[in-house]
Amino acid sequence: MKTVEAIILAGGLGTRLQDVVYDMPKPMAAINGKPFLSYLLNELSLQGIERVILSVGYKYKMIEAYFGHRYAGMELKYAVEPEPLGTGGGIKLAMNQVKGERVFLFNGDTLFKVPLSELESFHLNGSFALTLAVKELTDFDRYGRVEINDGKIRAFHEKEKVKQGFINGGVYLMEKDILLKESYPTKFSFEKDFLEKQIGQISCGAFPANGYFLDIGIPETYEQAQNDFRRLNSGE
Repeated sequence: MKTVEAIILAGGLGTRLQDVVYDMPKPMAAINGKPFLSYLLNELSLQGIERVILSVGYKYKMIEAYFGHRYAGMELKYAVEPEPLGTGGGIKLAMNQVKGERVFLFNGDTLFKVPLSELESFHLNGSFALTLAVKELTDFDRYGRVEINDGKIRAFHEKEKVKQGFINGGVYLMEKDILLKESYPTKFSFEKDFLEKQIGQISCGAFPANGYFLDIGIPETYEQAQNDFRRLNSGE
């Protein structure tokens, strides 16, 4: 694997988790006594990531105090939002610290076990500007659907009841310059203002992965993580 840098979006407030996770960044939500973010970072370390830029804002000092500047053998850097910049603004700010030509991108509240070296091979072989790992689900309405044709993303659809389809798994590999070369504002949404609007302008690959997937965005999945991660760690 050539790309050894990753950006993690870790600035979320976790408003839908306020009853169970009070007054802390969402990635710091405790799963079996450890922050959710530690499970994600450990997964990245196992897959050969060497340098992580954490896009942070709300109460980021809690993250920095826990993880410091080295964790699981990886260098940790912090891209601190002076004010909420949206997901796009946070990524763009973090991009300024990326050293290589391309970088992996992860949502800080989602664990999706994607083989990163295979994702990168797919990305390079397809000469994509951005590649998104997608997960096939059945009977879902909590996520928007990704329309795919011939290994490429054709459209993103709003949340609706779907019998079978692919969702955005929150794991990307992207060329560094695609956000920096355009004149995006300081604050913008990566999903709405970039992905959905640029889908016809840049080459976007869809990499299907069938590994474990869970986001902790709502109390039900946060509780599910307590049991799932215990099993995952015990090797069951």
